[in-house]
Amino acid sequence: MPPLALTGIVTKAGYMKKTVTVTVTRYVEHPLAHKRIARSKKYLTHDPQERLKEGDKCIIRNCPPVSARKRFVLESIIRPSASS
Repeated sequence: MPPLALTGIVTKAGYMKKTVTVTVTRYVEHPLAHKRIARSKKYLTHDPQERLKEGDKCIIRNCPPVSARKRFVLESIIRPSASS
């Protein structure tokens, strides 16, 4: 798989060890109405130092499989959540 970096928001953190759920939103154009529609997908992400909290905006990068469903690792935190 070629290198892939995605930007998303952490929606679940603290439920699994060293794992967070990052929701990535992309916009597609409707073929008939020509309006932008938001489509989102959730990715399980490896967070080795457990730095992420819910609401953080971060960049994740693909990597070799860490577990059965984890194929992304935290690259950097863009903006910490407002509630600390």
